[in-house]
Amino acid sequence: MIQRRLMDGLRTLVEANEKEKDDRGTLYTPLEILRQPATWQKTYQICNERRPELCQFLHGVGVGEELMHRPTVYLVGAGTSDYVGRALTPLLRRFWRCEVQAVPSTDLLTNLEDLVFDDRPYLWISFSRSGDSSEGLAVLESAIERYPKVRHLIVTCNKHGRMAAICEKTPQRAFVLALDDTANDRGLAMTSSFTNMVIAGHCLAHIFSPGDYSDTFAVLQQAGEGFLERAEEVATAIAQEEFFRACFVGSGVLQAVARESALKLLELTAGKITTLSESTLGLRHGPMSALDENTVFVSFLSHDLRRRKYELDLIEEIRRKRLVKLLVAIAPEPTRQLEGLADYALSLNTPDLADAYRAPLDVMLAQLLGLFSSLRLGLQPDCPSPNGAISRVVSHVNIY
Repeated sequence: MIQRRLMDGLRTLVEANEKEKDDRGTLYTPLEILRQPATWQKTYQICNERRPELCQFLHGVGVGEELMHRPTVYLVGAGTSDYVGRALTPLLRRFWRCEVQAVPSTDLLTNLEDLVFDDRPYLWISFSRSGDSSEGLAVLESAIERYPKVRHLIVTCNKHGRMAAICEKTPQRAFVLALDDTANDRGLAMTSSFTNMVIAGHCLAHIFSPGDYSDTFAVLQQAGEGFLERAEEVATAIAQEEFFRACFVGSGVLQAVARESALKLLELTAGKITTLSESTLGLRHGPMSALDENTVFVSFLSHDLRRRKYELDLIEEIRRKRLVKLLVAIAPEPTRQLEGLADYALSLNTPDLADAYRAPLDVMLAQLLGLFSSLRLGLQPDCPSPNGAISRVVSHVNIY
């Protein structure tokens, strides 16, 4: 029965009756994956509507001002929210012309004094689906209390979260950008919340020239609808294979996509499928030894032709050495270079889209692969951790 339903696909899971979805743990996750391109429009609209306020706040902390007055920007989050920041770092650095760095909130909690100078201005952009995680709250409260030169911009999918409430008490030092509730995933694994926070980050990068992003956003939304359908077909086929390991690689921004992809598959299968992620060139420096005949290997190919040469060389080497069970490549456009190399070659059909904007598209393959693999393994995708090892919100951490 599960085999047949997997072949039926995503819409069948979404359109099942409520009891069946409740029994199988598919009340939320399939719909949250399916509706992503539609929810991006609401995020884009919210960012546009709040642009005057955002511009005023950002100018006030030095973004867009003279070089000497610009802050150091930290992109803060944990897990998937950290990968949001990693996917946005190059874009924000390029358009804001600030020092921009993704710093996990977990590192800030344990090593705050090593990472912040008392006498320097900072802007921390914190990404959080729930706004209620223990580490994120503790770091925010500590920074507000101890570091008056740090300003805070919270991008959250939950306007009622505690992080938003804290920041609303200090409006002169903090700004809350709350996304629509449809981006606040109810399933354990962050899917639409990841892609919507990345879209919000795109809008922030272009906040002083929003017209420069409008065409790119239109391409993203249109490509998202088409790629979701193609990725579903491939994910369905792969999920029915007997594999127990997956490796995701990419260069630059696409390494952040690889990290998030590895986490999605790991979470949704409760670790029954082990995953790793690495940069394209970094894989040869040790991690390649983990590849075996039970591994699905996924490579995200860059829009940049020079980077792509390195990526194709790696794929060719893995194919020649017969290191993996299946080899999957995602490319900006169809390319003959993958013929005979990849078992599955997926195209985004976005030949002119820079890597910096691609994360919301590429990650959908792993979301779908995680969903269908979770069902094949007899798990419940909405809550795939039967022993309670992980939960939707990390809120039980002791703070010292």
